[in-house]
Amino acid sequence: QSISGAFESLYKQHGVAGLWRGVTGAVPRVAVGSAAQLATFASAKDWVCERQWFGEGSWAAVLAGGMVSGVAVAVTMTPFDVVSTRLYNQPVDADGTGKLYRGFLDCVLQISSKEGLLGLYKGIGAVYLRLGPHTVLSLFFWDELRKM
Repeated sequence: QSISGAFESLYKQHGVAGLWRGVTGAVPRVAVGSAAQLATFASAKDWVCERQWFGEGSWAAVLAGGMVSGVAVAVTMTPFDVVSTRLYNQPVDADGTGKLYRGFLDCVLQISSKEGLLGLYKGIGAVYLRLGPHTVLSLFFWDELRKM
C-alpha cells in the first residue's frame, strides 16, 4: 500500500537484514561508477584541451569530458547492475537467503560460467541511455557551479 507498508512487511518477514538485502551489489556499483566518472571526466576534459580541440574552460570541453565519462560509467557499472538486479530479484527462502546465488561473487562466477563475460554486460545500451545523459548533465552543471 505504501513505502512504510513495504518497510514494515520486509521487517516482519526478514528482520533488519531484509532491509539491507542486495547491498553487497549496490555499494561496489556506486564506488566503481563514481570513481570512473570523476577520473575519466577530468582526464578527458584535459585531453581535449591539450589537443586544442576546445579552449580551456569552454563548455564544449566540459561536454566532451562528460560524454567520455558517460561511456566509462556505463562500461564499469553495467556488470554491477546485472549482478545487483539478479541478487535483488532472486527468490529467497524463509530466512531471506537467496535460492540462486550465495552472494555477489557467486553471482558473478555463475553468470560468467553460464553466459560468458558478455553476460555481465546485458543491457549496456539501456544503461548508457540512462547514465550517459545523467553523467553529462551532472558533470556539466558541477563544473559550471565550481567556476562560480
